[in-house]
Amino acid sequence: MTAASKSKFTTHSLHALGVACGLAAATWLAAAEAPTKLVTAGFSPFLISLGMVAGVFVARWTVPVALKGTGYVLADLREKPHLIVWAVIAGMLWAVGNTLTVFAVRNVGLSIAFPLWNINSLVGVFWGWLLFRELRGSGWGKVVGGAVAIVAGACVLAYATAQQSGPRPPGGAALGIVAALSAGLMFGTMYIPYRKAYISGMNPLSFVTIFTFGELSMVFGLAVGLDGGLHNVMAGLSAARPALFWLFLGGFCWVVGDLFQNYAAKYIGIARGIPLSNTNQLWGLAWGILVFGELAGEGASAHLLVFAGSIVMIAGAAAISSAEASEDEQSSWRIATERECHRYGLDFDRVAASLMGEDPLSRERPARHWWEVLIGAGATAIFVWLAVIAKHQAVPVSLPWMAVFIAITLVALAGCGLLLWKRTGFS
Repeated sequence: MTAASKSKFTTHSLHALGVACGLAAATWLAAAEAPTKLVTAGFSPFLISLGMVAGVFVARWTVPVALKGTGYVLADLREKPHLIVWAVIAGMLWAVGNTLTVFAVRNVGLSIAFPLWNINSLVGVFWGWLLFRELRGSGWGKVVGGAVAIVAGACVLAYATAQQSGPRPPGGAALGIVAALSAGLMFGTMYIPYRKAYISGMNPLSFVTIFTFGELSMVFGLAVGLDGGLHNVMAGLSAARPALFWLFLGGFCWVVGDLFQNYAAKYIGIARGIPLSNTNQLWGLAWGILVFGELAGEGASAHLLVFAGSIVMIAGAAAISSAEASEDEQSSWRIATERECHRYGLDFDRVAASLMGEDPLSRERPARHWWEVLIGAGATAIFVWLAVIAKHQAVPVSLPWMAVFIAITLVALAGCGLLLWKRTGFS
């Protein structure tokens, strides 16, 4: 195999890996939003968001430690300290977006809110093109067409929401729509630090470890500032202890999905990886309708509009993600990488190797430490304790359908995790 053929094969295999990561992310990100249905049981949206982020905080420390070790993560951060502040900013943007999704689910339901906040794919396409030289060269037509389809699908879903009947929480459907669209803006902007980190050669596992400090501090501040003060928040957490296991579990699912999404963003860019992971709207629709019985009392026209809007949006995301980067675009990516390396004094060859799926830092064999066992044991103990005190919540679910979706997420984890480990060693 010639050098040119080998390079082409490597690029194609990384594109396929990025697509697989995006699809796996979709299943886990959808499962992560299921616990937000607890808002219908009377819990505050701020409390639900805080509970999920607490679960995220626990999981974010455990998964990177298990896969790479603290020595690896610390060495990666020391090598690229300028990215620490970007990771914190990304976490803060996510915290605001996640809180808004809870309001959206409360007011318009999971099956409607999911596709609306997935306009983050449009935002991601724009930032990828503007800041990181993605979509430069051939293939941009698919992306533009996909973006138009996503907007059209969102409009159909917004119209379907307005047709629903029945009592509404404060603010009604309008507040739910605004919350979902605003969450999409937050999530889409959050990917700027993601891409900046990966064209600088940082491992996604290192990035998300710091990310969690931004999200936890921001969501705690939102809860204290907007939900009655510290005393009210602590009282709410105490009263919600029987339900915290489900929120922590949702946070754990989000961590797994976000890691896959990060790897997709690293290997195929945010303009492609984010729309692909946004097929989680199909899974969110399935969770909402089949597990939680949403739209059960609506007429045929509402069902038709919801399904039509979702299909249009999914088709748009598929068109965007299927456009493999051309040689011209890959050259533009290299320019963006060289810019970051020059700005922060990074080794270009080392960064380029990381973007091709290699792991230069692993060759230096960062040390594993004894306390990593304690971190894993502590995180497991927290989940076990919360599971023991957990109680059934007043949210109707279909257990058979829930079992089906859980099985799908586990298969996606095993399959894509194995591919990622074999191809990159979780680089």
